[in-house]
Parts: sequence; structure tokens; C-alpha cells
Amino acid sequence: MSDRFELFLTCPKGLEGLLIEEAVGLGLEEAREHTSAVRGMADMETAYRLCLWSRLANRVLLVLKRFPMKDAEDLYHGVLDIEWADHMVPDGTLAVEFSGHGSGIDNTHFGALKVKDAIVDKLRTPTGERPSIDKINPDLRIHLRLDRGEAILSLDLSGHSLHQRGYRLQQGAAPLKENLAAAILIRAGWPRIAAEGGALTDPMCGVGTFLVEGAMIAADMAPNLNRELWGFTTWLGHVPALWKKLHAEATERAAIGMNKLPLWVRGYEADPRLIQPARNNIERAGLSHWIKVYQGEVGTFEPRPDQNQKGLVICNPPYGERLGDEASLLYLYQNLGERLRQACMGWEAAVFTGAPDLGKRMGIRSHKQYSFWNGALPCKLLLIKVNPDQFVTGERRTPEQRQAEREQAAYDQAPSEPAERQYNKNGNPIKPAPAPVVEQARLSEGGQMFANRLQKNLKLLGKWAKREGVDCYRVYDADMPEYSMAIDLYHDWVHVQEYAAPKSIDPEKASARMFDALAAIPQALNVDKSRVVVKRRERQSGTKQYERQSAQGKFTEVSEGGVKLLVNLTDYLDTGLFLDHRPMRMRIQKEAAGKRFLNLYCYTATASVHAAKGGARSTTSVDLSKTYLDWARRNFSLNGFSDKNRLEQGDVMAWLEASRDEFDMIFIDPPTFSNSKRMEGIFDVQRDHVQLLDLAMARLAPGGVLYFSNNFRKFQLEDNLSERYAVEEISDKTIDPDFARNAKIHRAWKITAR
Repeated sequence: MSDRFELFLTCPKGLEGLLIEEAVGLGLEEAREHTSAVRGMADMETAYRLCLWSRLANRVLLVLKRFPMKDAEDLYHGVLDIEWADHMVPDGTLAVEFSGHGSGIDNTHFGALKVKDAIVDKLRTPTGERPSIDKINPDLRIHLRLDRGEAILSLDLSGHSLHQRGYRLQQGAAPLKENLAAAILIRAGWPRIAAEGGALTDPMCGVGTFLVEGAMIAADMAPNLNRELWGFTTWLGHVPALWKKLHAEATERAAIGMNKLPLWVRGYEADPRLIQPARNNIERAGLSHWIKVYQGEVGTFEPRPDQNQKGLVICNPPYGERLGDEASLLYLYQNLGERLRQACMGWEAAVFTGAPDLGKRMGIRSHKQYSFWNGALPCKLLLIKVNPDQFVTGERRTPEQRQAEREQAAYDQAPSEPAERQYNKNGNPIKPAPAPVVEQARLSEGGQMFANRLQKNLKLLGKWAKREGVDCYRVYDADMPEYSMAIDLYHDWVHVQEYAAPKSIDPEKASARMFDALAAIPQALNVDKSRVVVKRRERQSGTKQYERQSAQGKFTEVSEGGVKLLVNLTDYLDTGLFLDHRPMRMRIQKEAAGKRFLNLYCYTATASVHAAKGGARSTTSVDLSKTYLDWARRNFSLNGFSDKNRLEQGDVMAWLEASRDEFDMIFIDPPTFSNSKRMEGIFDVQRDHVQLLDLAMARLAPGGVLYFSNNFRKFQLEDNLSERYAVEEISDKTIDPDFARNAKIHRAWKITAR
């Protein structure tokens, strides 16, 4: 074989520029950059050095042959021409990887099979010995890349991907590959900072990948020093003496680096389940005397370096995939920004994120940004110098925008009505108790305008809610069209439903406004960020709105009209309590004494609980969902009601047709549309409401009353119903002040026999 070889170094997309610098520094000549790869020329010593020292490459491929190919036969014969006896023994093991397509090969499995057949046929002995396939730890790993009619046949010197250093046997839910972590550290300037004696800290360290990679860089430790098996270990072209020399040099360099004055390397992780896996990974890397990991929240993070040491804060915050992640992640990034400003003055920071819009919410500007890919996800590396010049105090606005916002703010801040003054028994004014302090976020002008509106609404509605004993109410319902969401208070929790923006709205602008609003909510409503739950409400099909969105299973107890009810703010789009039906539930409670009450499409049976509280002789609640009936059972038990309250699982229409019972009061609040698999056919409230009401009225006792409501905006009650029954629309009597801004939230009727 030649003394010089063509090498291909593969890498994750986006690392090519860094890899070519590293490879040239390690001896690669005539280097050229390709997509997810670097190509160049080198001798065997350089090839070994690249395997041992490259922090960024995935694989080091030694090119054996290039040849043109028009079809599968050209492929077979091109591989067959290689003297494979120079590379492996006849009874050795083999693995083949094939990439690319064309020249009659559109299936990589078929291409790999042709390569394998050629090698096996070349090495088959007269006695029948031949190589076998081992995809895990083969003696020889062959790679063939097909590129525009040319086959590039290579030997994989690395074996397993070089990012698999061997120390990370335990990992978290969203692991960052080791070579990507190393690339981020290099881009963040860590080699320079480490050489200057700087510290390294990660406030969200997970299982410690940044910490280990950073310590290895600082200690001049070859990233694959401890690897035992390589792609060249059993290759017949391997030069053991040369490899041993390079490995010994790397071992000596690591020993020298480890004997330096210890750098300050610390990690903090909120999840206690990841602390021990992180420590185990650090121990396997041989760095436990340098790196320490502690449990700690981002909101309390402090680097605490020795002797006022400065350095690099680096982290990879979560990006968010589920509905409702926006709020928790926004507040996480805000907390990170606050801790950088308060505890890391003079440090440098590097935040690697797949949600750069959230990065803008830290309240501190990045001076540089780099694009990376984490697998298929585009990401940004935000580099920050933590000093007051980089702190963000607001967003830029045009003069016209500023004037409009000032006018809106003046309206929102206008006094709504004179405050009630209270006096003690001596006739002296009582000073109000100070409100609990909620940490103030840095709001944009749009966010401040939104906060002003929330505070005005809270002042107006809070007094009414206190007077009426209302524990849960809507404080905002798309009052300002550009901030399209509904915000409900559930005792000391905030439930936010973001309405999906119309397609005509720029998604980036809609996202920015959403983040403005989320930043303003804790401050305006004086609640802790951890008590804000966010969901996105979109046009739903079928029963999608009732499907589980999370699985926290956390129920919160609230009160209404003297009854206690359970709500779940996280797991479903709706919470178990329709706030707009509060007046209807209170009406039912007042009228229920001594009556037999029927609740159809009962959901969590809150109206039935109110009826029981009002002294109903009995209640019957019908719903198709076992989940909601179990929830209803808990609502009854919470109030001490159980013996006379029936819960029936079934399709309402079928149940009414089969029932022969009579009821004095019936409440029906059907879905707009339902196609549950547990019912026959499809229910459409506009099409089927006449049949539904006729069936229900047949079960109504003489002198009884039926209340019918629904929230289908285009609903029209059939005129011919008034020919058979006394029908009175009572919609305006079933809307409380918190829904007065949205009178179309539902419509309701009182129906009795003529």
C-alpha cells in the first residue's frame, strides 16, 4: 500500500468548518470541505492521530479505491478487484455500510449486499472458508459511498462513531452528542478561557456532557484515549508500533494536563434523578477530582468560583415540544437571564438552543450567534458577554407604535371606580396589607401594555369575585386582538389558553406577542411563574379537545357557591369546570330542593354537585366517558354526597330512549359534535337537537323545567319547538361579569311543557 492515503472525515451537519481547522492542525493536507465531511491526504501516523484526537469527527475513512460505475455489475467487479487478502483473513468478520443511490442502485441494502458478495467471493478459500457478517464488532468495517456515478470504497478506521467516547453509559431524555458538545465549547471560546485559567459551569448539566468535554479540552486529554476497540485493531494493514507510540504520547500529555492546578468545573441539575448518572459518567471519564455536580434550580444558580474567578457559563436548555411548554420554558429562560445578570457579571456565557426566540427573552443580548444542527433540529448558539452594556431594557418601536401604546396604556391605567376605604373601630383608615412580592420581569412596551390591561381587568373583576365568593373566573378574553388568548384564575393558579393565530398573521409576530404576554402575566396578576399553565386552543376535530395532553394527574380543589370541585389544569384542554356556566349552576342549586335532577352530557357532573348541594331529592348524571364519570364521583365524594347520586355511562340518546324514569329538572349542555367509538353514529348539535330535546322532554315530569345550553356560535334553535313547548331564551341571564365581554360564549334556553 501507499505511504499516503486519501481520508474522509465525517461529522454532524454544521461542524465542517470547525472540523477542517482541527484536522489541518492534526496534520491533514490538501484539506477540502464537503457537506458533513472533510476530505484530505495524510500518512498513517496522521490517520491514527485523527482517530485519537479528533473531538469533532464521527468517522475516519481511509479510501481504498475510487472507480466509475454504471450499474450493479460495475459495483461488484470494482470491489472484487481489491486484494482483500491484504486487509483481512478469510474467516474474519465483516460489516458493510452503503450510502447514496443511482447507477441502477436505489436501495442501500441491495448496494451493501453487492459489496459484501464481492469481498466474500474474493476471499473464499478452496476449503470453503469465507468471511461472515458481524454488524456490532466486525474485524473490518467497509463503507461505500456512491456519488454521481463514482463509487468511493473506504475502510472505516474508527469502528464505532468517534463521538462515543465510552464514558457516557447513562444519559438523560434529550442527550447532546459528545462531538457536538465539544464543537459548542470550541465555538464558545472555552479553549482560550481554559488556557487563561477560567472556570466552567453548567446550570442545567443533565448527565454532564459539557462538563466532561470541557475538562478534557482543558486537560489536553485525547477524547478517545480510553477506547479499546478500533476499526483498525484487526486490520492487516495496521501498524501497532506506530499506534503505540502515538497512544503513549497522548497518555503522557493527559498526565501532564491532569497535574495542572485544578480548574473549577461545576454542574448543577434540578432533576435529582440525573445527579448520580452524571457523577457516574464523570467517574468513568477519570475526571471526578476536577468536576463536581450538585442538585440545584436555575432560579437559584450561582457559579461560586474560587477566589473571584471568572469563566464560561454554558448550557443547553430544553426547547419544548408539547402544548403548554411555552410558559414554563419562557420563565426558565427568563430565570437564566436573571441569574446571569445577578450572579455572573464579567463572565462569558454560551446558550445552545433550538428555540432562539426564547433566547431573546433572557433580557441580555448575544454578541455572536452560530448555527448548528442537533440531529435534524436547527439550533443556535448564543454567545454572551455578561456586562451591563448587553442588558436589554426594552424593545425598539416606531414613533407611531409608541404613541399608540401610550394611548392604550393611559386607558388601561385609568381608575375604574373609587376604591372602598375601610376603617377600624376607632374610626381610623385601615391600610391595605402589602401584596406579595412577585419578581418583576423586564417587559417590552407591548408586554407592559398587556400587563396594564390585565391589571385593570383584575381590579374591576376582583371586587365582584370577592363579593360573590367566586374562586375561579376569567380575567381576560382576547380583549386586545393582537393578544389572542383567554386567561382564567383558579384560586391562586393561572390557566392560559392561547388561540391559534389566523394564517394571515406572521407566525414570528404571533410568537413574539405570545411571549410578551406570558412574560407579563406573573407580574400583572401577582402570581409565581410556576403557577401559570399554558395551552393552545385550535379548531378541534372529533373528540380531540377531550384527549389527554399531559399525564401529571394533578387535581386542584376550588370552591364555587358553597361546593368544592376538582379541576385539572394540565392534562386536558378543558379543566373539568366550564366557568361560563357558573350562573346556570347557581340557578340549578337554588331551584333543586326536593327535585329529581337529570344532567345529560354531564362531563364532570359539576351541575349535579350543585343540585345536590341545593337539596335535590336525587341526581342522575349521564356521560359516555368513564374518565369524567370517575372525576364526577370524586367531586361528589369531596362534598360528602354519594348515596342518592347516580352516575350512568352511556350514549345520551340511547339512554333516553331506554329510560322510563321521570325528572323534575333536566340540564343539557351537549358537545357541538361527537363521533366517539363508543356510540352509534355521529352527534351534531344543530342537526340532532330537536330529537334530543323531544326525548328529554318525554322524561320531564309535569311542572318540571329543562335547561338547554350549547356554545356552537352558529346554532339556531328550531322554530317548531315553540309549537310543542314553552321556550324562553335566557342567555343574558346566564352570563356573569367575567364573560360580559364575550356574550357569545354560549346560548341558553328554559323549556317547559305547555
